[in-house]
Parts: sequence; C-alpha cells; structure tokens
Amino acid sequence: MADYVVNKTESFEFTYSAKQQEEVERIRSKYLPKEETKMEKLIKLDKQAEVPGQIASIAAGVIGTLLLGLGMTCTMVWNTSIGVFVAGILIGLVGIAVIGIAYPLYINITKKERAKIADQIIALSEELSL
Repeated sequence: MADYVVNKTESFEFTYSAKQQEEVERIRSKYLPKEETKMEKLIKLDKQAEVPGQIASIAAGVIGTLLLGLGMTCTMVWNTSIGVFVAGILIGLVGIAVIGIAYPLYINITKKERAKIADQIIALSEELSL
C-alpha cells in the first residue's frame, strides 16, 4: 500500500510498502550491470573447458552415424550389385569406427583444455577457499 505525505515545504513524498519495494528492487536489478562473482567465474571457466571437446565429439558422432546410415542404405536399399554391397559394408565399418572415436576425442580435447586453464582455476579456487 502506498502512503502519500505532504510536508510543510510543499514537497511531495511517496513511499512504497515492503512488498512493493521488493518488487521495485527485483525489477531494478534486471537492468543494472551484473558483476560476475568469483564463484560464477570459476563455474564458467570449468564449463568452458568442456565445450570444445563436446563440439568435436558431437560432430564425430553425427558424421559417424551418417556414414553408418549410408553404409546400411547401400547394403539394404541400393543392393544392385555385389560392389555396392561391399562398399556399403566398408562405409558402415568406417562409420562405426568414427562413432567409436567420439568419446576418446572428447576426453583428450577436454583434458588439453583443462590443462590450459588449470592455473586460473586453481588460483580462483584458492581465493574462494580462504
């Protein structure tokens, strides 16, 4: 509930109730520039180390799946000659190999990225643990 007060100097004051004041602060905080805390920066750095590995492994998985699908199509749908059948088997095996590489690729890239930012992570975590 709002209160209106007119004082002797003919000025006008408007005060909000506690509930309204909380709402005003919540809306105001959306428009203020947000400062990143050390904990938020630590979490962001940790997640940032995984992104390149995720992108590479997803790409490898998608490419491998497409190759496997192409190989299956060659053997089951386009089975016009023995050459297409054999090519389909080989393409499918390559697709399976690429799919199999996806997870080790993720692990290796993520390990390298974590090594790059290890000093920053350790420094931030030591500051936070004090």
